[in-house]
Amino acid sequence: MRRLTAVIQAIGFATYKEWAAFRSHMAASLLVGPVMFLVQVFIWKAIYEGHDTLNGLTYQQMLTYYGVASLIHYISFDFADWNLQMLVRSGKFVTFALRPLPHWLFALAQKIGHRSLAIWVEVLPVLLLFIFVFDVNMQPAAPGWALLSIVFSFLMNFMVNYCVGLTAFWLIRAEGIRRVFLLLKDICAGVFIPLSFFPEVLQKILFFLPFQFITYLPTRVYGGEYELAGIHLTLAQAVGLQAVAVVVTALTMTLLYNAAMRRFTGVGV
Repeated sequence: MRRLTAVIQAIGFATYKEWAAFRSHMAASLLVGPVMFLVQVFIWKAIYEGHDTLNGLTYQQMLTYYGVASLIHYISFDFADWNLQMLVRSGKFVTFALRPLPHWLFALAQKIGHRSLAIWVEVLPVLLLFIFVFDVNMQPAAPGWALLSIVFSFLMNFMVNYCVGLTAFWLIRAEGIRRVFLLLKDICAGVFIPLSFFPEVLQKILFFLPFQFITYLPTRVYGGEYELAGIHLTLAQAVGLQAVAVVVTALTMTLLYNAAMRRFTGVGV
């Protein structure tokens, strides 16, 4: 275990240094979050005109929701699906198939290094912008539960995306499926609108899907309360449910990865 931890740290640190050399590319994404948030301010200010609350959320709570959702997006941002499909399509995956470390663990270590750099290049500047420019309350109701939930969100987003990337072992060109799936994932995760605004029947379906654990649940935990499809959970129950979902998704990813390795053929190896 100690050796494995050292390997993960080494990969993460190497990735950190690699992206630090091109941090201006990452810093360019600083425009995306604030601009999207400003659009939400205009939209919801008009919608809340004459209303104190909508679906149990005040205007300030709605702004906090989108502010927290933006931070979670920066922290858990992932492109494991694109990277894996590129490796498979180009044939470069064969070098990873020969290594003793499974590729999914290598990819996770890379993400840890990449997002560690994002903490001070993206997350902190955007957080300060939301607090001092947009006057959004970004104080978590329960810092411990909020932090744990964000960690689970980080893992869940990686595993869901990696499962999408694994489709490259069965499909010649999976780019179209990848784009459609990622769009549906963001919708079902509550990135564009809180899931509590969906019809009740759809909420009940979304409650049992893994996507809410990427954005909606950690955002609501950050705010101090969780409700979906008429189901109210305490913070401990919500994070516990998220932990179960992470374990189930991890098992699913492992099964798909093993199936992909049995299918993979390295020509000329």
